[in-house]
Amino acid sequence: MSDDPELEAIRQKRMTELQQREQANQIEAQRQSILRQITTPEARDRLANIRLANPQMADSVENQLIRLAQSGRLQGAVTDPMLREILRSMVPQEREIKIERR
Repeated sequence: MSDDPELEAIRQKRMTELQQREQANQIEAQRQSILRQITTPEARDRLANIRLANPQMADSVENQLIRLAQSGRLQGAVTDPMLREILRSMVPQEREIKIERR
């Protein structure tokens, strides 16, 4: 059985992909572990709902919460009302437009 260079290249590529996938899974597991520690179950539920509607916003909020926790600026667990306030500050407010007829 001779070693085929193409077969070896495919094996190496597949091994690299598996390692990258495993590393991504480990990073995500660490993120989820941190989020479980710093959020209440209600806040996690809200984040899960946000993820369904807007995954980019959920990632942004989660990253912000993790940074706050790591920098020591987060006092206690993030509750659902606190999370709603954070979301309000992130979502641009709708401007009220008044049209007056003359």
